[in-house]
Amino acid sequence: MNLSGKTAIVTGGGRDIGRACALRLAQDGARVVINYHASSAGAESAVAEITKAGGKAIAIQGDMTIQGDVDALLAKTREQFGDEINVLVHVTGGLVARKKFDEMDLAHWNTVMNLNLTSLFLLVKAVEPYMPEGSAIVPFASQAGRDGGGPGAIAYATSKGAVMTMTRGMAKEFGARIRVNAVCPGMIDTDFHNTFTKPEVRKNVANGTPLKREGTSEDVANLVAFLVSEQAAFMTGTCVDINGGILFS
Repeated sequence: MNLSGKTAIVTGGGRDIGRACALRLAQDGARVVINYHASSAGAESAVAEITKAGGKAIAIQGDMTIQGDVDALLAKTREQFGDEINVLVHVTGGLVARKKFDEMDLAHWNTVMNLNLTSLFLLVKAVEPYMPEGSAIVPFASQAGRDGGGPGAIAYATSKGAVMTMTRGMAKEFGARIRVNAVCPGMIDTDFHNTFTKPEVRKNVANGTPLKREGTSEDVANLVAFLVSEQAAFMTGTCVDINGGILFS
């Protein structure tokens, strides 16, 4: 993949999948802007790793559910790398907490929707005017958006299903100028599952896949690198599964 001369923004890039995406896009030649919320150590170490390898990267803290922080991210990106933004990878998101329907209140519902869906809306609204023909957006959905998620994940699954629908709509609206393809990870070895999924469940899910393992952040980053490259020039509006074969869609 060749992203030389391209500018890429990766939100949620301070850890796990987001960090791996930032490193991979830099490896392919992109100038990378890493947004992070709380994972400053991971973001700064990624910048150091990219810089040491001869690349260009900056890390910017911000909450992508807040308009002012989104605007600041865009302003700093343009100040550092110019007005043209070629790639947006939106990894920002999370489950927040497992709550069954009768345990949820409106505050929890709104928090999850804002984190996973509104943040995508705000970022695309800000960045899209600066994306020239041939650009690419990769939102992060989830296998949960297809199968409804595990226990206590209704809000999360619903938000990720909405990300998939938004992906298709943006692909139609942005046409040939910007390709939009979502990624739908299954069981990936990340802090997300360290926090929210029991070890025995992870083991059972991994053993239930044809590949008999969990995925890695690097597995997902390799897919993202393909989707934003010219090698995927005839793909748009797709929601690509990466789950080891546990679910076929």
